[in-house]
Amino acid sequence: MELSWLNWLYTAVAHVITWIHQGYSTFLPKDSGINWALTIITLTVLMRLLIFPLFMKQMRSSRKMQELAPKVQELRKRYKNDKQRMNQEVMRLYQEAGANPLGGCLPIVAQFPIFIAMFTVLNAMAHGEPKFSMTQELVNSARAAHIFGAPIPATFFTSDGDIVALGAQPIMTKVVLAIFVAVSSLTTFLTVRQSVTRSMAQMPDNPMAQQQKILMYISPLFAVFSLNFPLGLILYWVTTNVWTLGQQHWFYSRHPMPKFDAKGNMIQPEPKPGLLSRVVRKAKPEAEPQDAPPPPPPAPKMQRRQPTRQPRSKRTGTKKS
Repeated sequence: MELSWLNWLYTAVAHVITWIHQGYSTFLPKDSGINWALTIITLTVLMRLLIFPLFMKQMRSSRKMQELAPKVQELRKRYKNDKQRMNQEVMRLYQEAGANPLGGCLPIVAQFPIFIAMFTVLNAMAHGEPKFSMTQELVNSARAAHIFGAPIPATFFTSDGDIVALGAQPIMTKVVLAIFVAVSSLTTFLTVRQSVTRSMAQMPDNPMAQQQKILMYISPLFAVFSLNFPLGLILYWVTTNVWTLGQQHWFYSRHPMPKFDAKGNMIQPEPKPGLLSRVVRKAKPEAEPQDAPPPPPPAPKMQRRQPTRQPRSKRTGTKKS
């Protein structure tokens, strides 16, 4: 699987692994499994941060496709008897709106060369070959590292003799590798399921829905091929799956599915507040209720002064003096 035109990438990955390992070796034993596990996980996180702009571009494209869903449905109804014309009109709509149906492939395409480079570098370590500017000391350190009792360069099909030569027990190594492959299969399924569920929700009449469902259930089977991968590479794959799962959940929770009114106009839902805003809201003390100002004194009642009645004489009606 080694491609000569990617030697520059192999060397770059080997250099990054060396730098990360040297950094962790300042406070961890250089041959320990936790040191090498952290090295691989850190490399994976750095790689995912590097392609994060591609993920955001993918999500924006997916967002535009959600907004165009009512118009796409209308075109499908209008040209339901002419599939070629329908596809042309749908693609024209996407192009005019700047939506890319293949935008979801960008992160996968960007990851593939890194995956090949990781496989090639770890495979060289597994065979004890100090290639791509790696030192023999670094290679020996990786071969001596164990994760839960399994050597990092070992595969499920590594012979028992080679596993013993790496200082591990064959049965324990195969059990650990099988567990890692199972976790890789599960995380692959959950990642694809999360994406397919969202896609089917935004386009219920998508003609590719059945194929997406099949892909969702077939994708975990691809993890079986990782039985022939070194343990370090399987750890890389599990880490990138967990990262993708959390990244998608973060984006979907922040940008819920749009809703449409009876006329097909999109009703933009309010995004859910992020974790930081919730923390700030909790940390901010609530304003203490201020004492209500005293009510104004009641206005004095107006009293009418009635004139005093003067007694009158019964006979004359004149006032008595």
